[in-house]
Amino acid sequence: MRPPILALKDVRLADGPVMLFDGVDLGLEPRSRACLVGRNGAGKSTLLRVLAGEIEADAGERTVTPGARIAFVRQEPQIEGASLLDYATAGGAAAHEAEAALQAFGMDPAKATTGLSGGEIRRAALARAFADAPDVLLLDEPTNHLDILAIETLEAQIAASGAAMLIVSHDRAFLERVTDRSFWLEHRRVRRLDRGFAAFDDWAERIMASEAEEARRLDKAIEREQHWMARGVTARRARNEGRRRRLLDMRAAKAERLREARGSLSMGLASSGLSGQRVAEVKGLTKAFGDRVIVKDFSTRILRGDRVAIVGPNGAGKTTLVKLLLGELEPDAGEVKLGVNLEIAYIDQARADLKPDMTLKDVLTPLGGDQVVVRGQPKHVAAYAKEFLFTEAQVRQPVRSLSGGERNRLLLARALATPANLMVLDEPTNDLDMDTLDLLEDLLADYEGTLILVSHDRDFVDRLATSTIALNGRGEVVETPGGWQDFLSQNPGFLRPAAATSAARPRAERPAPAARPSKLSYKDQRRLSELEGLIADLPEKIARLEADLADPTLYGRDPAAFDRLGQALAAARSQLADSEEEWLELEERREALEAGR
Repeated sequence: MRPPILALKDVRLADGPVMLFDGVDLGLEPRSRACLVGRNGAGKSTLLRVLAGEIEADAGERTVTPGARIAFVRQEPQIEGASLLDYATAGGAAAHEAEAALQAFGMDPAKATTGLSGGEIRRAALARAFADAPDVLLLDEPTNHLDILAIETLEAQIAASGAAMLIVSHDRAFLERVTDRSFWLEHRRVRRLDRGFAAFDDWAERIMASEAEEARRLDKAIEREQHWMARGVTARRARNEGRRRRLLDMRAAKAERLREARGSLSMGLASSGLSGQRVAEVKGLTKAFGDRVIVKDFSTRILRGDRVAIVGPNGAGKTTLVKLLLGELEPDAGEVKLGVNLEIAYIDQARADLKPDMTLKDVLTPLGGDQVVVRGQPKHVAAYAKEFLFTEAQVRQPVRSLSGGERNRLLLARALATPANLMVLDEPTNDLDMDTLDLLEDLLADYEGTLILVSHDRDFVDRLATSTIALNGRGEVVETPGGWQDFLSQNPGFLRPAAATSAARPRAERPAPAARPSKLSYKDQRRLSELEGLIADLPEKIARLEADLADPTLYGRDPAAFDRLGQALAAARSQLADSEEEWLELEERREALEAGR
């Protein structure tokens, strides 16, 4: 094995009374591609700053090969200079190298550094890092705010680079593609696996199983020593003292293990009851801003329980499409019919509602007080925050003290306390650690409501989506059953810029359908109107019956009334389900007639 170009040995660092690192060893060999994995708040970003030389450890050694150049792309880069070219050359890169790197990431070198989007800031920072041609490159969440094409560009740049790299990222698909070894920051120390992230999960599970067995043996040893302490008080004093010290040492070891135990999130999704079968009916949707067409003649139907992913390049109009689907934005043409009984929770990638000076308590209790209503039950704000791995002290701290992952967890905590049957998540995976991502995936997979997911995380989309809507920024929109890989295999080249696909064979114009009568019979039209009225009215009736049955004294006062209301509720629910099914059949028949099929 070659000697490391950058290494830490027995590094210790405390943040006030909290020990972050206690004997960390880590080495990066030339041209190695390593990932650093750990839960939010474990200190991954801080460890990168120690490696970069920005923070001095309390103890231990940091060694760098003489003359080695280190570049560090932070989680939240700051872009300065008159133009992007000025920024990209500030580290010493030649102008032609900086221009090439910026253009590789789709950036105009002459563009001003003011008013950049999150994705543009990230691409500019990455372009500068690769233009500098460093010997060591440290990347902190490099895929945040990048669209899928930019992530593929990043993967290609990493493959072509001669730098040793250490990467912190939540993006599993990205890490599996680019890494050849793994570091795990856990219990204030770093473990090393000389294989890429694809092997990480199995390795980590074996380690946790071994630790669980060690904990079981420690518990048994404590039990034996406590038994001896209770019965052996008459033994020789010196021997007693020795065994007592041993017991105290074991108890201290167990207390330390419990303090260091991995926190477990206990998220839950609050349901507000079922929406109607139809969540959104979209026909001929078109929207443009000036000459720029976002969506052109797009139609879809979203039904209760669907998990719809929306993907596309940055700036293609994904958020605009979400606003159109939710009725928050008027289309230029076409229509959107929303279903009944919809209650919506929205997590925005911009985290716009999180003001730096707000405390966690302010965010979770915007109306004041110290109670959060979670799934219909009041809960103390500190107890609820603890379910999302926040300490009681953090509840009183300002948002600016939180890491990026902790801020995203805070938004999840607020959104998941809101009863909703339609969840809209805009880039929910940014900055989250792997454990939180896994739990979020499990929760959303079991969610009874409807999910609209805007994400660039290919693995996350593949695990969750029942269908994928893609926008290419030229007004074209396609919907494919399944996740990202299904979309990719059925629509090759769809997301590529127009210049990259201009050589492809142009689409043939769809022939106009032959003129013919295309409408339902009078009887079916009348029935369709009746069904729409029933579907609109029945949820209110069901809600009233559920409220009456929720009276805890009803059964004791009037058992017959309780039975009667229960039968009426079952009949109303059955009528609603049957009406929705019949409505769908008639609506599909009407559409087929209008389309000439």
